[in-house]
Amino acid sequence: MKASISFVCQECGYDTPKFLGKCPECGMWNTLTEFKTQKSKFKNEASNLKNGTEIKPVKLSEIIHDEKKRFSTGFSEMDSVLGGGIVPGSVILLAGDPGIGKSTLLLQTALNISGDSRKSSIVNHQSVLYISGEESEQQIKLRAVRLLPAMLRKAMQAGTKDLKNDNLFLISLTNTDEIVNLIAETKPGVVIIDSIQTMESENLTGLSGSVGQIRYGAGQFIKAAKTLNIPVILVGHVTKEGMVAGPMVLSHMVDTVLFLEGEKNTGTRILRSLKNRFGPVDEVGIFAMQEGGMEEITNPESLFLAKENNAPGSVLVANLEGTRALLVEVQALCVFSKLPMPRRVAAGFDYKRLELLLAVLQKHARLPVEQMDVFVNVAGGLKINDPACDLGIVLAIMSSIKNINLSRHVGIAEVGLLGELRTPPFLEKRIKEAKKLGFTKIITSTNYKNIAEVARTLVIRK
Repeated sequence: MKASISFVCQECGYDTPKFLGKCPECGMWNTLTEFKTQKSKFKNEASNLKNGTEIKPVKLSEIIHDEKKRFSTGFSEMDSVLGGGIVPGSVILLAGDPGIGKSTLLLQTALNISGDSRKSSIVNHQSVLYISGEESEQQIKLRAVRLLPAMLRKAMQAGTKDLKNDNLFLISLTNTDEIVNLIAETKPGVVIIDSIQTMESENLTGLSGSVGQIRYGAGQFIKAAKTLNIPVILVGHVTKEGMVAGPMVLSHMVDTVLFLEGEKNTGTRILRSLKNRFGPVDEVGIFAMQEGGMEEITNPESLFLAKENNAPGSVLVANLEGTRALLVEVQALCVFSKLPMPRRVAAGFDYKRLELLLAVLQKHARLPVEQMDVFVNVAGGLKINDPACDLGIVLAIMSSIKNINLSRHVGIAEVGLLGELRTPPFLEKRIKEAKKLGFTKIITSTNYKNIAEVARTLVIRK
């Protein structure tokens, strides 16, 4: 068997038969990786999943479409991100930082779908095949016991023989071709593969996680999902830059790309949709990592808002996550510094954006921020990058400098370099969310034209 050598860009997936220092497709340097492919003397089982049937195109008018075929994951937050549930035959890629909770979320989803969950009444009981290349069956069992509701866990400790689940099947396997054959034989309702970077095939050279192995494995799983109409969920690792590890073509091959993000030292987790062929890409799901696993948060204000906080330096902002407006508390602390270059520390907010806002305050509000150490923190461990939060951060800094209590105020506006206040998108939705939670002191671009006017008002109140 003759092997062919290819060089594939790990950023964009560009394929060339010779090595290049710079990728002609994306312009990145030193991103081409060599891998060898060779034709196997055995027939590919994934290409023969429709044995005995005639392959022919079907007219669009003859295709029967039923939107009700989606089934729930057991998490309403995850269902909304997916566009209403899991579509049969779809391929979902879930990525996130190490230890963020990807495997925990998917194991809970498997328990929900298979029926052993406190929310089993809202899902269709499907058989789930959970394939792990990182853990053994016993290790997955230990994690499943920890994720069970407390009532079931106590029942097991009281003498129940075992955790009974006839719909959830576990296997520790890394061979791509064997997994495809297993899916074709068992035909489960849902397949979960944890993770795509651990899969490898003897038909290719190279270790698991290489560009060739990832492309081959993803192609085989996608072919099996589309042919057998079985949804497949792939777990993907990320690089140190926060991108999905492997070739960029992996994100183009799958139907949906989900990203689970959050700080490890906080329990808040946000599930984002970066790509979705069967639903919107502007929805987010909010979860909290608890002792018993992932808990979906239906009232986010309980995480991001303090019950009582009358100290200066606290202001509320209406951050837009997808199509959902979240009220978040922003805290600022400004103290005079003896350092020649005062410190600027931002937690949950872009450091460069903070410097820009401080320059606007110094120029247009005449505040001595150049002599102060400025610390800004977003409560609840949430990261915000919405320009509409600019005014809230500016108000929090003013509140700390002037020692004025603005804890019941909501700032909704983008701050320009000239000090003007700009109207952000979906302003009415943000205002409606603030009023629904009982906040009536809302400062927007309709109340004030620029930062200087806001500063004069605060000085008069002082």
